[in-house]
Amino acid sequence: MVVIVMGLPGSGKSYFASKLAGTLGGEYISSDEVRMKRLSRRTYSEEEKEMVYRVMGQMMSEALSLKKPVVLDATFYRESLRNYFEEKAAAFGEKLMFIEVTAPEHLIEERLQKPRTMSEADHPVYLKLKAAYEPLKREHLTLVSSNHNISEMLSEALAYLHSVQ
Repeated sequence: MVVIVMGLPGSGKSYFASKLAGTLGGEYISSDEVRMKRLSRRTYSEEEKEMVYRVMGQMMSEALSLKKPVVLDATFYRESLRNYFEEKAAAFGEKLMFIEVTAPEHLIEERLQKPRTMSEADHPVYLKLKAAYEPLKREHLTLVSSNHNISEMLSEALAYLHSVQ
C-alpha cells in the first residue's frame, strides 16, 4: 500500500500523515525530514525540491522491497511528481492512493506563524507553492483539518483506503 498525503504548508498534512502511518503500521516518509536531515541550508529552490522528492522515491522503493506500507508526506504540488511516484509504486505492483489535506486560510496563517520542528516553510513559501500548485485531477480523498479533528480524519481516511484497495 502506498498513500500520498499532499497539501500546502500549514494544512496539517504532516501531523495527519504521521498518525496515519502509525495507524497502518507503515513507513512514514516526510519531505520536511528529508530536507532537514540532508541539507544544512535550505532554500526551497527547484533543485532542492527535486532532490528531496528523488530521495523520497528511493526511500519508498526500499520500504516496498521490504513489503511495508508507505505513507508519503509532501506538498506534491506538481502532476509530474505524482506521476513519478505512481510509476515507482507500479513497479512494485502497488496502487498509489491520494489524500489531500486542506485547512481554512486563517488557520494556515496561524499555524505558519508558529515554529515547527521539522519545517521552516513560512507564509511566503506557502504563497509560492500555492501559486504553483497543480490541482489533483484523479480519484482522491480531500480532508479539511482543524486543530481538533484528527480522529475523524483518520477514520475517514481508513474507510476511504479500504474502499479503494
